Amino acid sequence: MYAAERQQQIMVEARRAGRVEVASLADSLGVAAETVRRDLTALELRGSVRRVHGGAIPVERLELEPTLATRSSRLTEVKRRIAARVLDELPTGGTVLLDSGSTTLAVVQLLPPDLDLTVVTNSVAAAAALSTHPGITLYLLGGHVRGITGAAVGEWATAALDGLVVDLAILGTNGISAARGLTTPDQAESLVKTAMVHSARRVLVATDSSKAGDDHLHRFATLAEVDVVVTDTDLADDVAAELRAAGPLVVTA
Repeated sequence: MYAAERQQQIMVEARRAGRVEVASLADSLGVAAETVRRDLTALELRGSVRRVHGGAIPVERLELEPTLATRSSRLTEVKRRIAARVLDELPTGGTVLLDSGSTTLAVVQLLPPDLDLTVVTNSVAAAAALSTHPGITLYLLGGHVRGITGAAVGEWATAALDGLVVDLAILGTNGISAARGLTTPDQAESLVKTAMVHSARRVLVATDSSKAGDDHLHRFATLAEVDVVVTDTDLADDVAAELRAAGPLVVTA
């Protein structure tokens, strides 16, 4: 088993049980305790777990829903690679619906300054960054702004989306799995994300592999409604195969 596969199994167990212990992981994975400690250190550096005596706790247990600032500080190079691959999917001269989130914000930060594109977003941070791009025609969705994510949500946002037809929606997600689809902890954000899916001709999900196998309270789309998932190369091969079997093209960067 490769390190990425072990670490993914560790995260699945940590999220299921609320914590993991080095000794029990070593037994279940059939590796030395020191190997497990190295895996936990790698996961902590990625911001996925917090090390405690004898094991680790998933960060979700410590911080129910991480803030945009917290998420933006995690896996920055991974998100940059994902964002660079997302640029290949942009319709030149077309219309893009951009979700809030740290990975979608990474896409904004890589956009060429002379790009000809119409962008609709509910992200305050993305709108602020895009407002200085000379080639971008920018529309900002209204609504109540959630402080934790900087996303506009509520009826104003969903009503505006109901009247739109865009070429491509670029969405982030808190969880992705073949069994449950795309999920997020907040109902208001879930409703906006669902409306984004319904407004787009094509749907792209940009997410790092740590979200794989994670299910949150509110599902906003099935994988059958997604055209492309762009993620990183740490995604285990069997998980990627499960996602592809559910519908979307899965691309790693």
